[in-house]
Amino acid sequence: MKKLLSVVFAAGVALSLSAQEAESAASPAQGEKSVERRNESAVWPACVAVSQWPRSPDLVGLRLTIPFSASQESVTGFDVGFWGVSEYFEGVQLNVLRNNVRDSASAFQVGLYNSVGRGDFLGVQVGLWNESLSMRGVQVGLVNVTGGSEGFQIGIINRAETLYGFQVGAINIIRDAEMQFLPVVNFGF
Repeated sequence: MKKLLSVVFAAGVALSLSAQEAESAASPAQGEKSVERRNESAVWPACVAVSQWPRSPDLVGLRLTIPFSASQESVTGFDVGFWGVSEYFEGVQLNVLRNNVRDSASAFQVGLYNSVGRGDFLGVQVGLWNESLSMRGVQVGLVNVTGGSEGFQIGIINRAETLYGFQVGAINIIRDAEMQFLPVVNFGF
C-alpha cells in the first residue's frame, strides 16, 4: 500500500510539473507571470479537500475528497474519494459516488455517475451512468449519454445525438443517423 501511495504521489508531482512547463512554453512572456501567480494561489502537490475547504482556484497534484469537494475551479492530477466537483479537470478521477466536471475535462473517470457538463470530454468514463455534452473517447457503463461523439460506447443503453464511431449494447440510439436505433451494434460515420 505504501508503494502504491508513493507511485500515485510521484505521478501527481510529475504531472503537475509537466503541466507547468507546458503552460510556460505556450506563452513565454506571459508564462512566467502566470506560473508565479498560479503557484501563489494553487494548492499542490497534495490536498485533503473537505466540503468547501481549502478555497483555492487551482489544485495541482492529489486531491482526497472527503465526503465531497467543490472549492477548486481547476484540478490537475488525481482526484480520489467520494464526490469530486470542479469546473475543469485533467487527470484521473476515482470517486465512489460521482465525478462531476461542470465544463471540460481530459480524464479517466471511474465512479457510479460520471459527468462532463458544458464542455468537451477527452478520455474514458467507466461507471453505471456516464454523460457528456461532447466526447472523444470511450464510455463504458449501464447507461451512456453524449451529445456529439467520436469514439465508442459500450453498455446496456447507449445514446448519442451524433456519433463518429460505434455503440455496443442492448439499446443503441444515434439521433442524427439514417438508422437511429439498432440493437447489439450501431455505428455512425
